[in-house]
Amino acid sequence: MPFATEIRPVPGPLTDSAADLLALPISAGSGEPVVAVPGRGDLPADLAARLPAPLPELVAHYDFTGRPGETVEFPIALDRGLVRFALVGVGDLGARDLRKAGAALARLARGRQHAAVVVPGERVGERDQGHHAADGAGLTAFVEGVLLASYTFSLAAEPKKPRPVPLVELVSDDPDRHRAAVDRGRVLAGATALARDLVNTPSAEKDPAWLAARAQEAAGAAGLAVKVWNEADLEREGFGAILAVGRGSARPPRLVRVEYRPENPDRHVVLVGKGITFDTGGLSLKPNDNMKLMKTDMSGAAVVLGVLSALAELGSPVRVTGLLAIAENAFSGSAQRPGDVITTYGGRTVEVLNTDAEGRLVLADAMDYAVAELAPDCIVDVATLTGAAKLALGTGIGALFGTDDGLAAQLVEAGERSGEALWRMPLVEEYRETLRSRVADLANIGTKPEFGRPGATEAALFLREFTGGVPWAHLDIAGPGRSMADNAELTKGGTGFGTRLLLRWLTER
Repeated sequence: MPFATEIRPVPGPLTDSAADLLALPISAGSGEPVVAVPGRGDLPADLAARLPAPLPELVAHYDFTGRPGETVEFPIALDRGLVRFALVGVGDLGARDLRKAGAALARLARGRQHAAVVVPGERVGERDQGHHAADGAGLTAFVEGVLLASYTFSLAAEPKKPRPVPLVELVSDDPDRHRAAVDRGRVLAGATALARDLVNTPSAEKDPAWLAARAQEAAGAAGLAVKVWNEADLEREGFGAILAVGRGSARPPRLVRVEYRPENPDRHVVLVGKGITFDTGGLSLKPNDNMKLMKTDMSGAAVVLGVLSALAELGSPVRVTGLLAIAENAFSGSAQRPGDVITTYGGRTVEVLNTDAEGRLVLADAMDYAVAELAPDCIVDVATLTGAAKLALGTGIGALFGTDDGLAAQLVEAGERSGEALWRMPLVEEYRETLRSRVADLANIGTKPEFGRPGATEAALFLREFTGGVPWAHLDIAGPGRSMADNAELTKGGTGFGTRLLLRWLTER
């Protein structure tokens, strides 16, 4: 769904705005909260005269500290009447703090028609030495926070909460200076919103053919090449794992390839996304409570598509091929059974001991194809793969496994810049033994109880078997891929976690 909020830079002063909510960013400072940046700044006389008390007294009265996302609201009298005025904490003006501040402003402005805020990091009055505008990365993060916290997805006839504010103005002495950073934030947030929309769509509508059609639409809008394999194509070309996972459903699987090719690319990256449009667990049936969130089990594919949709607009110099491995994991008389042996695209056989460990199977086929046909410099897969990753790291951090230290470090750093944290997990070689099968090349879950249940690691080790020695990273986003509540820039439902991380990695190096 398109953002209901428009955000744009405009000339000041703040008190000239027609907005029904005016906001002033306040930094935490070194000793006490101060306007906009570390170091003391004076309010312009016209604004100071409108406040109900001097700013330091207001800050003290409301116990306002300037921490990121903190807000306090009170009325001020302008020539046009009473207007709501807010102080918004921007912390230390780092990108993470500014993203939280933008989200807080968006939530405060819900139900209003127009909000205006001084560009964070810029002194409210005349600029002087020691007072400066937030850099591009900081302002981009602020815009991301505003837009992502304004994101809504609802099929209700009536809205369940106040509507997002239609317009947010960024007040500045030099609006043109900020347009590039604002536009970048808008693109990053838009790619994430596309991923969220796909994730949040109910599975009654979202079958594999539907998701493949949405991929074709997004690719067409971005000017990208796209190819879709239907079930006959998958059968003819030997994608045995994707077919096996989708066999139990009346709605057959798909594989989608989306290609971004800039002029003179500096490398070729393949992104692989898990696209299980609904996961019952198959014959290894999930309990009902575990099944309620399974419309989100295609988050990896949604993230990959969101990334591809924005690469051209952001001017990425990297050739990127996205592979979306899409199936519905259902149960029926035709579903794969525990104990079945399937053959992947690359010819390796896998004993399926648990049909609820299906995501790694569809990823294996896609990775086999990438190695055999695409000659990538590296492969990154994204998947809501294991509950074990969520148990280990909670819902705020994604698990990162990888075979290349440089690639892993780049992704961790991109996660820090995007506010989508990753934690690198070990590929314990001793655990490789647990994937041995007596009747096939591999088992899809661990077979050796003496190792316990290192679920996230054994899943990563399984995937490593299909990398062909190509540098590879695996993002298990089972925890942060879904949010159970509105929090900072997250909204309840699919988060699109990893979209902005991968875009920063592919565009900012």
